[in-house]
Amino acid sequence: MSAAVLCEDVRGCLSGGPGITVDQATGEIAADLSSQPGNNLTVGPDGGLLVPTAGGTVLAGCGLTGDGSGSAPLAVATGTWPYPCDPDTAGGVVVCGSDGVLRGEPRGQVNYVQLSETRTYADLTVPSDLTTVDTFSLNVVNPDQCRSAMVLVEREVDVDFVLPPGAGAAYAQDTDQVFYTRNTGTSTITDEHTQTTKVYQALTALAPGAAALIQLPVGLDRGSGGATYNRIQVFIRAILISL
Repeated sequence: MSAAVLCEDVRGCLSGGPGITVDQATGEIAADLSSQPGNNLTVGPDGGLLVPTAGGTVLAGCGLTGDGSGSAPLAVATGTWPYPCDPDTAGGVVVCGSDGVLRGEPRGQVNYVQLSETRTYADLTVPSDLTTVDTFSLNVVNPDQCRSAMVLVEREVDVDFVLPPGAGAAYAQDTDQVFYTRNTGTSTITDEHTQTTKVYQALTALAPGAAALIQLPVGLDRGSGGATYNRIQVFIRAILISL
């Protein structure tokens, strides 16, 4: 009969290898799990080696798919482009901020500024030829520090005329005559006035943070019969659009 072989007698014959460790004192053989960053091989609750999958115990964070394993690598979770244009030319960009957070393109802005001003005069004679009698100004600043802004301007002018019988007068925004009136009656008309409006594109691209001066010269014209003016009221409204 052969003699019994004890465990202690054969432990010296056992050795570890790639992925295997042997405890010579106890004789325990175990898997050698790498401590390298990114390794997600683990021992499952049933005692077996486990590579987690997307449906396993390791879940991807917000905006990511996969779990970093070979069969399910981490990837950005993207949506479906819903527009008819080409994303290669019309799509925005995503960058990594200094804090490691993903950042999209700057938000578009729509900003609004206005001027409302009334000036009075001591019944001055209305010129017979087009003459700029006063100029009003609004300074606009593009508050967007990333994008240029289109500047749309709306301007309103109202001039009070005093018209003796037979007198006439006109006013203009810049050099564009927009209002003419004449007294065809037999008594003086006091403070005859009508408010006019013009809208135009003042600037196609005001640089980020830049300022521009929007001016409104008011001209008087076609004064006759002793016509005078005593008040000019203006509004300048600007909309700055940066998209």
